[in-house]
Amino acid sequence: MSAEVHGERACEVSLEEAEAELERLLADGRFRVSDRQRDILRYLAERRFAGCTEGVKAYPIALDVLGRSSNFDASIDPIVRIEISRLRAALDGYYAAFGAELGVSVHIPKGSYVALFPQADVSASAQVAPSLLTHRPNSALADAAPDGAVTPVAALPSRMSRWMPAALCVGLLALAGMAGWKAIDRPVVTLKPAVTILMSAASPDMAGEASVARDTLLTALSAFDTIVVTRPGSPTQPARRGYEVDLKYYADSDDRSVWWQVVDTASGALLKSGLERIETEGKEPTTIRLEIAGAVARQIASSRGVINALEAREAPADALGNACVARAEVMLDGSESGGGQGLLGCLERTLAGDPDDPDTSAMLARLYARDVATIPQGLELAKAATSIAPLSDRAQGALMVTRFASGRLDAAIDAGNRAMALNPNNSANAASLSLVLFAAGYFKAANDLAQEAVAMEETPPRDASLVLALDAYRNGRWSAASLAAEQAVGNDILTRAIRVAALGELGAESAGQRLGEAAPDRAAFVAAFRQAAKMAQLRPELVTSLETGLGKAGASFEAVASISGQ
Repeated sequence: MSAEVHGERACEVSLEEAEAELERLLADGRFRVSDRQRDILRYLAERRFAGCTEGVKAYPIALDVLGRSSNFDASIDPIVRIEISRLRAALDGYYAAFGAELGVSVHIPKGSYVALFPQADVSASAQVAPSLLTHRPNSALADAAPDGAVTPVAALPSRMSRWMPAALCVGLLALAGMAGWKAIDRPVVTLKPAVTILMSAASPDMAGEASVARDTLLTALSAFDTIVVTRPGSPTQPARRGYEVDLKYYADSDDRSVWWQVVDTASGALLKSGLERIETEGKEPTTIRLEIAGAVARQIASSRGVINALEAREAPADALGNACVARAEVMLDGSESGGGQGLLGCLERTLAGDPDDPDTSAMLARLYARDVATIPQGLELAKAATSIAPLSDRAQGALMVTRFASGRLDAAIDAGNRAMALNPNNSANAASLSLVLFAAGYFKAANDLAQEAVAMEETPPRDASLVLALDAYRNGRWSAASLAAEQAVGNDILTRAIRVAALGELGAESAGQRLGEAAPDRAAFVAAFRQAAKMAQLRPELVTSLETGLGKAGASFEAVASISGQ
């Protein structure tokens, strides 16, 4: 058992307070969980109240709460792990948002199935250095017994349990914090950043419209998996950076505008600001709100947004957790080169520490999908991510990518459509889906979706640029293909091949020079190109056409009629 869990147990409230908090929580409409997760929480709590201090196994939960048969096997059926992971996330999110107004929280520690009832903020306090521990028992607890003592739930079999002094509680927490402090080899585990939204209207008569626009923006932001949206004034955990987004809403006769700025709440530093403007002519009010909310949300919360970029760049080099996820997403969104191996290790270590993290599973699945040898592992990780977080567009996007790598085009399209439905503002998923559609032969749909993805961003997503370049090349529009390839982010092998092949077809004098720049080792270039074309599942006739263009640029290899078996 970890020192942190020991600390939480030592600082639990009395039985009466724990029972009252359970009933209050289950009656609070802000606590959004399924009926099955409510039943699990009540079951764990009642077992705790009955004196079960070490937690419950998956088997009795499956039989007693979920109605599974006596032959239930947790190694085959992960339902208990999945449901408790979702319940744990819901509890952590609820108390992060509303815990400041309470004196107690409900917590299910990772690695065990036990309900704890520590005083508010104990779980966060136990993770910091001893010198930072300033927790005090709340006044209601202090008034409940002499000398500010409290009754730990650990002694719940009897209501006549001995009292534990609050000073001892804080001392145990200090020991728990010191245990973590002494583990100097333990890397920092970062969490998703917390973001609060503050919107005002430029004039009083716009207040109502600005309020509706803010609600639409909150919906758009919550669809991204890169941040946690919190209420203003909510406490922030030490491993979670906090940001404040200030917005001002303007409404003119022919457009709507939102000015925004992102501020680091710890330092007060202004990180970035901008103005998003939407023309209103011929558009319904709902459409206008959705467009402007999407534009702001992408600036703030997309993988290319200001916050994700900062999380990727400023976290310690050896940090685990969200820092790994952010860095992998930035790399995958821009280029196939650089840092892949280090990110694999970072994500694998993060997942080992928290096997139920859907974000880490999804991002690791996407990296595995880049290597033929690890595609099956990537597919299993993506499936696990969608099981834990079925409403995550990041998880569904990973399932699309891994299914595509496995050659299951129709299934990949299904997952991509779900990802787009969950978050239509995610240009990365739109770009990836356009590449899947192109490989499946739906050329017009692929081109249209790639154009949408490009329109969402100042810098075109890599897959969208690739699709536009490939489609132009396929149709013999060499200049358009060359331009799209030149505008693409990154320097992957397919993009380089299109640049050179298009110049070769145009008869440009620079074609040979560009081939030399793209392929210092001609033999290695040919092998890498053919492997990349196979991974992208390009049609044989398109591969042949590209090799013809490369030949005109000076490449010395024979065009092939098929890429199968290469």
